[in-house]
Order: sequence, then structure tokens, then C-alpha cells
Amino acid sequence: MQMQNSPLATHRPGALRRAAGKVSGMGLVLGALFMAASLTPSLIPRADIVQGVLAGVCFAAGYGMAVLGRWIWVTMQLPLIRGRTGRQTLLALAVLAALIVGSFLARAADWQNGVRAAMGMEPAPPGLPLTIGLIALAVAALLLILGKLAALLVRRLIRRIERLLPHRVAYLLGLLIGGVLLWTLANGVLFSGFIRTADSSARALDAVIPPDIRPPADPLRTGSPQSLVAWEDLGREGRNYIAATPTAQEIAAVAGGEAMQPLRAYVGLNAADTTEDRAALAVAELDRIGGFGRSILVVAMPTGTGWLDPAAVTTLEYLHRGDVATVALQYSYLQSWISLLVEPEYSAEAGRALFSAVRRHWLTLPPDRRPKLYLYGLSLGAYSSQQSLRLYEMIDQPFAGALWVGPPFVSPLWQTLTRERDPASPEWLPRMERGQTVRFTDGRQGLSAQDPWGGIRIVYLQYASDPIVFFSTGSMLHRPDWMESPRGPDVSPDLRWYPIVSFLQLAFDMAVSLHVPMGHGHLYAYSDHIAPWIAVTQPQGWDAAGLDRLRRHFRDVQAQATGGAD
Repeated sequence: MQMQNSPLATHRPGALRRAAGKVSGMGLVLGALFMAASLTPSLIPRADIVQGVLAGVCFAAGYGMAVLGRWIWVTMQLPLIRGRTGRQTLLALAVLAALIVGSFLARAADWQNGVRAAMGMEPAPPGLPLTIGLIALAVAALLLILGKLAALLVRRLIRRIERLLPHRVAYLLGLLIGGVLLWTLANGVLFSGFIRTADSSARALDAVIPPDIRPPADPLRTGSPQSLVAWEDLGREGRNYIAATPTAQEIAAVAGGEAMQPLRAYVGLNAADTTEDRAALAVAELDRIGGFGRSILVVAMPTGTGWLDPAAVTTLEYLHRGDVATVALQYSYLQSWISLLVEPEYSAEAGRALFSAVRRHWLTLPPDRRPKLYLYGLSLGAYSSQQSLRLYEMIDQPFAGALWVGPPFVSPLWQTLTRERDPASPEWLPRMERGQTVRFTDGRQGLSAQDPWGGIRIVYLQYASDPIVFFSTGSMLHRPDWMESPRGPDVSPDLRWYPIVSFLQLAFDMAVSLHVPMGHGHLYAYSDHIAPWIAVTQPQGWDAAGLDRLRRHFRDVQAQATGGAD
């Protein structure tokens, strides 16, 4: 009886009622639905930490939308369920939310294993659902607390302004000023700080020279004592790229017959002050090593870090028995997805500057002595390479062709071609009306040798499971075409579209698109470059047995690969 009359006993029900009054029952249900949808498959299998963070973000997004809806409801002075009925309704909605989350968590491992099986990965650990749930709870709680603090800031602003202005004006100004302050904090402080930290870290990493990678002595290699570009100015990825140049003997051992040493010219970000100066230096270095005397000349754009995919470059060099010269320049230290967010114009400017400089020198050569001119790019490099073209260059003295791999979803030319494809073809593997100039492939389909080509040959290599290619802001409100049947071979049949949630899933997929076996996601296999390069550059002297030998060689190389530096 004493307990019933104590201040604690009388205070607790009131405190609980006040706390319950601050919880949105519809927020719990909508957050649970968002979280449940996030547990379903998307393009990339997700580890427990990634999935837990995604689930927490989705719960907070759903809860926040419900709170926004309630605010609009209250602002319109519509009635709310209160008192005992309101508390009972909240309890019922909380139980419903828990049942939704629990039932979907129970299936989370099976869904992830379905995607993993399609990519030849090991099954997820048995404790995956519990780990996801705990991480999601922590992330959602943190985000909701931050949301409460933001709302508190806005309310205090409104109260202060109300001392000077009428309520409605104060309300509007409080929302506006609060929104500007929060945006400035998020974008101007947090995001800018992240970018500065990423840039300084990437810059420091770019300058590191491991002791086992020494400057080349061969005068035909960039960075040698005879080179116009210092070894230190190649950047980390440039040094790795030059050091990995295959020898004529290595190529001959696989390709058979005689071979040449491929020529690779590369200019790092620190080699000159401006993009135009770096492009001019790249052309001068290419000319110095004799690149314009080779049969095949490739203007290659690297990814954001300056990385060039050996799966593409080395494959071409073997197919043409070393009679290839490649020229490239670095335009950033950052990974492609960061560069795409903060400095996409840098890559486009670099691509245009390099291609223009190479083409100007190429046009000075007698037509019968010019090498065949090709373009290549992966990821952000594919974007910048496409942006380097001008229409008149396709008509007057055109280049021979291009291979663009994993083109980012923002690529205007890729978007136009995909949109104008044959309606009977899927979005992940478009087919153009006649396919004489442009074709799409996943490395296995889309390149029939019987179909005639025109004068220029352009091939897009893209996997159906690559979120860098198929992410779209429109997926927030509309079901993407690539989800229609037939789907790609490594896309889960259980994948479904959900408003807002699918957008968040694909955004997270982009961040982990390299954390898959080679041949899936954004990690393109050596063997899948062979058919595209054959279609584009038409190498001679290869029979079925020789190509099988080449594929076996690159399978062995691929088995030792650890992934890209995009």
C-alpha cells in the first residue's frame, strides 16, 4: 500500500504516458515496413554491418515520414486519437511493427544467400539476423535522436521569433532559418569535412612509393631516367600501372609467335599545374616512346584514383601481341563515387583535354601511317571518355571505336542510347536497331559475329548486377526498367521495387559494388573483356584454340587478383 502512495508510483504512469505521447505509432509501423523492405535482396549481397546500417537508415526514414505526416495533420487542425484509446492504439501498432520486423529478419539470411549463390559466394553466417537487428536498432536510435535535436532547434527558433513577429510569420521564418542552418551544418561542415579528410588521406596515399616498386630502367617506360615524367609524379596507381607492363616474352609465351612490348604513357596529377599542361605532357611522352608508331593507340581514362583496370588494358595488349600504345592521365586522388559527387567536371575536362591533344597530333600524321585510334574507360573513366567526344569528330576523321566498361548512370550518351534501344531488349542488355555502331554486352551476350559493323565500333560492357550503372534517382518513386523480366543472370528473382527503400538499397550497393567476386557488380573479369576487344579492334591471327589458351591464362591471373582501386 505504501508503494501505491509513494511519489514514484504516482509519477511513473504520468511519465510513461508522456513518453508514449511522444512516440508515433504510425511511425513505428512505417519505419518497420521500410526496414523490412530493406532486408529484401538488391543487386549486391550485403554484409551484416552494411545491412544493419541500411536497415537503421530505412527505419528512421519511414519513421520520419510518418512524423512529417502527423505534423501536417496537426497543422491542419485535424483530430488525433488521445487518452486511453490512443495508448492502446500505440501498443497495438508497436506490436504490429515488431511482428513485421521479426518476420522479415527471419528471412534476411535466405534472401542474402540467394544473391550470394548467384555470384558464387559463401552463405551468410547463421547469426546474420540478430547482428542486423542490433546494428539497425543502434543506427535508428542515433538518427531519431538527431532528428529530435533538429526539431528542438527549430521550435526554439520559432519561439524566439514569436517575441517579435506574429505566430504564422515566426513559424515560417523558423522553419526556413532552421532548414538553412541544418543544411549548412550537414553540407558545409560535415560533408565538406569528410571530403577534406578523404582528399588529404588519398593525396598522402598517392605519394607513397613502396620499396619493392623501383623506377624502370627501360627508356620506353614512363618514369625512367629518359622519361619526360618523373617517377614520383606518376602517382601511386600510375606507378603500379607502369610497373605491371607485360614484356614481349610474356605475351609471346601465351599468344604464340612474335610479340612486342606494349607502350604505356601515363601522367600523374602532380606532373603539371593544369589539365591542358598534363595532356600536352602525356602526348609528348607518348611521342617520345614511339606510341604513334604502333598499330593500335588507346586514349584511356582511369577511375577517380588514377587506377587503370589491368583486366582491360592487358587483355588488349595480349590480343594484339603487344602492338599497342596506351596513354592516360590522372585527374583526381579520390575514389570514383566520391569524385562523381564532388567533382564530376574534373574528369570530363581531363577526358576532353587528353583526347583533343592526342587527336591533334594524330591528325598531323600521314593517313597511311596513323595508328587506329580507340577510346577506353571504366566507371568514372567511362563517363569522362564519353564526354570527351564531339559530334564533328565522329564525322570528320573519326576514331576507330571505343570500349566503355561499367558506365556510370550519369553518362548522357549511355542514357540516350539505353532509352532509344529496341523495346524488345532488356535495359540491362540493350540492343540497338541495327547495331552497326553501338552494341552492349555483359561479356557473353550481345556481340554476334554474324551481324555487320559500320565504320566505327563502340561497345559497352556492363553487368546486370552493377549498381554504378543502374542506380537512378528515379528509383525513389518509379520501378526501373532493368527489374522487368528477363532479368540478368546474377540478379535475384526475389528482388522487388519499393518506393524510397529501393533507392537507398541501390545507394548502399554502389558503396560496396567492388566487394563481390570478379565478374559481378562493378568488378569486371579479364575473360569478359576478350569478346568486346575482339569486336572493337579486330585482332588477327587468333583461332579457337588460341583464344581458349588466352582465357585460361587470364583465369589464372584473375585467381591472383585482389580487386580494383576504383
